[in-house]
Amino acid sequence: MASVGAVKLFFCFVLWLSNVLSSCQGRENFYEYQYPFIRRASSFSSSSSFSSSSGGDNVYDYIIVGGGTAGCPLAATLSQNFSVLLLERGGVPFSNSNVSFLQNFHIALADISPTSASQFFISTDGVLNARARVLGGGTCINAGFYTRANARFIKRMGWDAKLVNESYPWVEKQIVHRPKLAPLQRAVRDSLLDIGVSPFNGFTYDHIYGTKIGGTIFDRFGRRHTAAELLSSGNPRKLTVLIHASVQKIVFDTTGKQPKAVGVIFKDEDGNQHQAVLINKAKSEIILSCGAIGTPQMLLLSGIGPKADLKKLNIPVVLDNKFVGKGMADNPMNTIFVPSNRPLEQSLIQTVGITKKGVYIEASSGFGQSNESIHCHHGIVSAEIGQLSTIPPKQRTPEAIQEYIKNKRNLPHEAFKGGFILEKIASPLSTGELNLINTNVDDNPSVTFNYFKHPYDLQRCVDGIRMATKIAQSEHVTNFTRCNKETVDKILNMSVQASVNLIPRHTNDTKSMEQFCKDTVITIWHYHGGCHVGKVVNPEYKVLGVDRLRIVDGSTFSESPGTNPQATVMMMGRYMAVKILRERLGRAAGI
Repeated sequence: MASVGAVKLFFCFVLWLSNVLSSCQGRENFYEYQYPFIRRASSFSSSSSFSSSSGGDNVYDYIIVGGGTAGCPLAATLSQNFSVLLLERGGVPFSNSNVSFLQNFHIALADISPTSASQFFISTDGVLNARARVLGGGTCINAGFYTRANARFIKRMGWDAKLVNESYPWVEKQIVHRPKLAPLQRAVRDSLLDIGVSPFNGFTYDHIYGTKIGGTIFDRFGRRHTAAELLSSGNPRKLTVLIHASVQKIVFDTTGKQPKAVGVIFKDEDGNQHQAVLINKAKSEIILSCGAIGTPQMLLLSGIGPKADLKKLNIPVVLDNKFVGKGMADNPMNTIFVPSNRPLEQSLIQTVGITKKGVYIEASSGFGQSNESIHCHHGIVSAEIGQLSTIPPKQRTPEAIQEYIKNKRNLPHEAFKGGFILEKIASPLSTGELNLINTNVDDNPSVTFNYFKHPYDLQRCVDGIRMATKIAQSEHVTNFTRCNKETVDKILNMSVQASVNLIPRHTNDTKSMEQFCKDTVITIWHYHGGCHVGKVVNPEYKVLGVDRLRIVDGSTFSESPGTNPQATVMMMGRYMAVKILRERLGRAAGI
């Protein structure tokens, strides 16, 4: 009987394994059935020339460069009435487990392979950062928190509040969820209220002063839902999405009064070059949605930017505009380590405290150092504390890298069993710039953010760190973590030792809050700017000085909306597409 039972058990195991393997195999290409308009770039048949744009299979009413947070809802909506080509340099997120599951959040960021959904870059400030390289953009690699912008931001942008309030729900109904609150998130919520970040506003998408629980793009099973899923609302007969399509530059007709965008040149996954052409209609457009790094980079590569800088790289000047790439900003973040004597459930941002000074307090748990992140060699990139570490560029010697790897390997797993209080600054007054290093679109440009250059930003960081340490010391947190209340000095020392980056430490790190802020600054990927309204684009986001070229993404922002920008960037894609359709078609748009 035992042998029969063993045979049955083995047979069941084989059946289970075959089902798992077959389902995994099917999942690789399942998107071809749900999204039949998504194809590899190599399948594209180029138009014969940019002059033959009167009609045909491969000319389009709209060519959107960048299938990210704004590009996907923009393409889906425009395709209701017009032919749209969406070009994305990365692959699809659907079969990528590092993208799809909350538990792998930090692994996706630590993946520095050429095919990773995350392309890391290091600002000249010495802080390591990331930009998306996947259909769905930043919604595929971020912490998932979903919250709207406040009314002041909407008014400052000059947006139609009624259309804004129609566009947010369009996104929310498709991919946004209410989180199941993790235990540490509850403790932080109660601590925020105790220290005066009140009132408690409950669960809401709205940006309101006080403490609240926000939305998330992770469902109750921990699966991520991205902007790429918004493409399912598109018209499959009018929408074409090409993945692994790396746009090299925009092509202009310069024979008229001012340059006119006529198409783009892109390379496919095999390195072969193609050209996509706009149909010859006055209101047809190329729309850049490459994000705050990619969009100013694309303008510069296409000949729009400071004349002297373009000439240094032998880029033919289409339009001299000294403001392209200027005014870059990133919301600086610092973290306070919360030790725990009990295992913590993995959670990303769920609770947030919103203060009137523009200091936001959030929390994460369960994404500390693990045995895998200690022993897995990622070079200078690490998955510590749910963030990435770096060596300042001028000190990035082979010896420094090896010392970093050694130190990481020697860190005990127990030292990182805990959570983190995240403190970040809204609307930083410190700004920097973006410049090309070369003419290769696959290489990162040089980016400077000048964190804490303005004293007001630094003062707000100090205020935020004081709040964060009070939370770490609170009875709600210490009772939950089963740890003793520690002094401020010890809390800051633990946080410094967590190696959030390898910016050189100073002896007064834990004596001077200002120095602590400067030395432990990291990013939460809310960078923006580089193509500001009134300097690079007009209020309708049309690029100044050229025809048929528009920008729809966060590069046009002078501040990052809400506590986390993804909700507003997705909304912006939908909003601008509806606005464009209504301007062209009126009531016939049917939106």
